[in-house]
Amino acid sequence: MNPAPARHTTMPGTADLDNPLYYLENFETVVRWVRQHHSDLLTADETGRIDSLLTLDQSARALLARMVMRSGELFRVEKLNYPELGVPVKDAASALSRNGWIEDNPGIPLAKLFRLFTLAELRPALADQISAAGLPTAAAKGLLKDTLIPLYPDAAPVEHWLPGIPTQVIRLNHMALFDRLRLMFFGNLRQSWSDFVLVELGHQQYEQVPLSTESRAFDERDDVDRYLIMHHCRERLDEGESPETVWQDVPPANDNPWLESRRGRLLFELGKLAERGGNTDLALSAYQHSGHREARLRQLRLLERLKRHHEAWALAITAGDAPRFGSEERGLERILLRLAKKLGEATPQASTRPAITAFTLELDNPQGHSVEWVAMEHLSEPEAPVAYVENTLINGLFGLLCWRPLFAPVPGAFFHPFHTGPVDLYREDFVERRQALFDDCLDALATDDYKTRIRNTWRKKQGVASPFVIWPALSEDLLELALECIPAHHLERMFRRLLDNLKEHRSGFPDLIRFHPGHTDPNRRYEMIEVKGPGDRLQDHQTRWLEFCVSHDIAVSVCYVRWAGAAE
Repeated sequence: MNPAPARHTTMPGTADLDNPLYYLENFETVVRWVRQHHSDLLTADETGRIDSLLTLDQSARALLARMVMRSGELFRVEKLNYPELGVPVKDAASALSRNGWIEDNPGIPLAKLFRLFTLAELRPALADQISAAGLPTAAAKGLLKDTLIPLYPDAAPVEHWLPGIPTQVIRLNHMALFDRLRLMFFGNLRQSWSDFVLVELGHQQYEQVPLSTESRAFDERDDVDRYLIMHHCRERLDEGESPETVWQDVPPANDNPWLESRRGRLLFELGKLAERGGNTDLALSAYQHSGHREARLRQLRLLERLKRHHEAWALAITAGDAPRFGSEERGLERILLRLAKKLGEATPQASTRPAITAFTLELDNPQGHSVEWVAMEHLSEPEAPVAYVENTLINGLFGLLCWRPLFAPVPGAFFHPFHTGPVDLYREDFVERRQALFDDCLDALATDDYKTRIRNTWRKKQGVASPFVIWPALSEDLLELALECIPAHHLERMFRRLLDNLKEHRSGFPDLIRFHPGHTDPNRRYEMIEVKGPGDRLQDHQTRWLEFCVSHDIAVSVCYVRWAGAAE
């Protein structure tokens, strides 16, 4: 293994899309970044291959980048058309072959042949095999595949399958290395190379998070291996392999919280598949060990279905003491009510649902604007301006006040300098791992210091990508009105609810906000209004925000709009 890399980093350059080889620049940014910052997690052979790659001629490197970005490992040379290489593709491929990056004449299984060649090319070339199988010459491709592939399971060079056809097939080697590099750069294998390589990175401003060995998600090579094993387990499930066999290869729990969240998602998906397949014991075990935010409710519902009511009751009571997120709390209430009736237990006290104020407007809409826009225009007055903010305002104020904890360089949050936000944003322990930083931000709401922090961040970070601040929607005028009219204790309550479950609670805010700067009651200098057009209704996550606001004396209402002249 290699020594640990340098602790600190500088922002790498970004390619210009006017350069026809911009994708090569971005591709090599990834390779060099991992080589520099994760060399201790690579073997000597892997770092040697990377160094060898970077010394190839530009045309060979560009062709390799193109093939890595494409799907699969087999390619027809005559189908590769990249004039920006500056040399024939065959010449660039030869250079890659000499250096071991491609295999010139690989054995090809018949299944891959059907992907590489058209039916018009295959029918005459496979005429003998088709006839021997008793199939008509004009048989459909699906029938040919289903019949011939089991009969000819062995791989063979392309000239064996398609004699006389002028073609060359090559195989890209070392894709396992490229997958490893992609994982260590992105922090996941969901994103493809093209997600990074084929974009103009320079058009976006990114927060420059200080990255060091302490902030990496992967501490050891075993962490990378563990992730790759879990990824392959998920792929096997997606390809139809039984959850029983995949279960045997799921790695045991370990002390890396970031990897444990990935393992929790894998077990949750495995449990659902086992449940659908009737293996309820495996499903229950997978849910029990998952830790996924939805796993406990699935486990409880399955126990109910199996009539294991006493087990379900004990688990639901325990879960009710510390629900994992908002919608689980509602689900637990419903489950406890059902179980109490079946077991003769005392019915749990149902949470009270506050009444939500509503009013109706009948409006014209000759220009065909959105219902929210029409309502905003109608309700707005010089002394009480209305803004269409939906989820942008409260989220934006939160993002500005809490910029520091959101971009804290904790392990598993940032893998490279091009993130628009922390990758662990929706993980269950996101807030816990930054608790002291969030506490400091919310403590600022006790004085007017929070306004200074928000204004300073708005000025200093203008245009920098954030998961909560939508810059075009947060003008300085709107910001100042909000700071003038929304009391700090209201912001604190809404921000704390956000932090309870960032994934669920960042949406569902009312569409409009109406400001009353001159109101004598500081708690009534604004109100939030949800707008519903004809036939529309409140969604659950919207209702939860409205009820929360009513419960905390935050002025909210629902405006139902009817179009003038419309039939009842």
